[in-house]
Amino acid sequence: MFRRFLKVIEPVKFQLSRAVGGNGAGAGGSAFQQNCVSKEEQLTEALKRSMPGITYVSVQDISGGCGAMFEISIEAKEFNGLSRVKQHRLVTDSLKSEIAEMHGIRINTAPSGKAN
Repeated sequence: MFRRFLKVIEPVKFQLSRAVGGNGAGAGGSAFQQNCVSKEEQLTEALKRSMPGITYVSVQDISGGCGAMFEISIEAKEFNGLSRVKQHRLVTDSLKSEIAEMHGIRINTAPSGKAN
């Protein structure tokens, strides 16, 4: 009886998995991939808004694509004369609401070449 039940729901299971998972095709890749890219862009834009003296910024998802952990490398004029702890505090304060949604964050900072 259980085998008959499984045979009956097999087509429904296939349709449901396609509806939930999608087929992975499309110009921009899967919705999952688009979400990860937009999250990286969102973090980059938030940093640029809060620190206009940024000369270099790189945000990468290092969680295997799930968006739970990011590595941020940033060089900014705002870091000149500050300790590494204060540099990291500037970054975390800039991303306070975004960090609340993450599992972890790895931060690399450096002051810009010339002070203003």
